[in-house]
Amino acid sequence: MNINNITISAVRPRTSILDKSLSKGKGEVSLSCYALLFSELVQYCQNRVYTVPELQTKLTEMGAEVGHRMTDLLIMREKGGKREIKLLNVLLFIKSTLWKSLFGREADKLEHANDDERTYYIIEKESLVNKFVSVPKDKGSLNCASFVAGIVEAVLCDSGFPAKVTAHWHKGTTYMVKLDDSVIARDKQLDDR
Repeated sequence: MNINNITISAVRPRTSILDKSLSKGKGEVSLSCYALLFSELVQYCQNRVYTVPELQTKLTEMGAEVGHRMTDLLIMREKGGKREIKLLNVLLFIKSTLWKSLFGREADKLEHANDDERTYYIIEKESLVNKFVSVPKDKGSLNCASFVAGIVEAVLCDSGFPAKVTAHWHKGTTYMVKLDDSVIARDKQLDDR
């Protein structure tokens, strides 16, 4: 019996979840699982309100909770902890990085309003959150994309760009981003440097 050939590599110290990397990992979820979960979320919100505007507000609030968590996670993963300070850069970050993380592809368009320097539009031809939703006739104006509007609003606000984001039926689904006046003033000051 040879004692010198004992290997210690079989004993691994246990690692805490806090010691694990924030790497992307495999973030794919089946579409049917997502549709079921989102359906349950809409039903949960619907059972706690009486009108369509209240339902959309509730969905926006739920989306904001997701947005707060996504902000920190994506900034650590994608930006190495560095936040954007320019308005256009943060909007492009939302259109590309956030959308890829949530939906597996970029949003279709990012447009600036011609008549208002505070307004931007993120356009999605076919929104995943509206894809499997059939709206009853008594709730004809319901747009479940209010959930995503809440996510976008939270990401903007957490990044230092206070805004109000709403979802509308136009060219598919359009998210109207109405920025606070202070954001435009700060962005102009940064351009003047």
